[in-house]
Amino acid sequence: MRTRLIRGAAALFAAWASGLVWFAGTIPDSVADPVSPADAIVVLTGGSQRVEAGLDLLASGMAKKLFVSGVHPGVQLAQLLHAAAPKPDWIACCVVLGHSADNTFGNAAETAAWMQAEGFRSLRLVTGSYHLRRSLLEFRRAMPEIAIIPHPVFSERVKLAQWWEWPGTAALILGEYHKYLAALLRLAAFHLHMDQREQTA
Repeated sequence: MRTRLIRGAAALFAAWASGLVWFAGTIPDSVADPVSPADAIVVLTGGSQRVEAGLDLLASGMAKKLFVSGVHPGVQLAQLLHAAAPKPDWIACCVVLGHSADNTFGNAAETAAWMQAEGFRSLRLVTGSYHLRRSLLEFRRAMPEIAIIPHPVFSERVKLAQWWEWPGTAALILGEYHKYLAALLRLAAFHLHMDQREQTA
């Protein structure tokens, strides 16, 4: 019995470690599609680079509107624009702030409601490169009918080359990997629940 438990624990650890290597190795280091337009640009708060990238995309005509999800309730649009590099005067009319989300799951729900209200069918998703895979998982669950173009941004503080040698980056990637696994489990539980409902309907 003890040997079986040890083997089971070793197998679980090997699966976890393999998944971590895969997860870290697939964090993007470039924007795969930097040119395709979309109905909307969606920025997930978590760093000034994200908002700046979203505003630059909007200013260059990549979308009709910019939605910033997960903004602190006390922050207003004028403050956000003042903190950014100078942009065209017209840009303020096309930026919408979402204040209700406080995590990635909430970002997806908040954005889905806004996209539906606007009648939009495509979006460019702007977030940190290490956060992109989990964000796509949550957004595609919440909006399976919406076309999503990933647009990662890159922080100089995140060292992807030999990431295990950088304690800050290693902790960031480990935390994001565990959150991604939790999101996968939540998604699997949702599909299981829906299958059971269909079988009993």
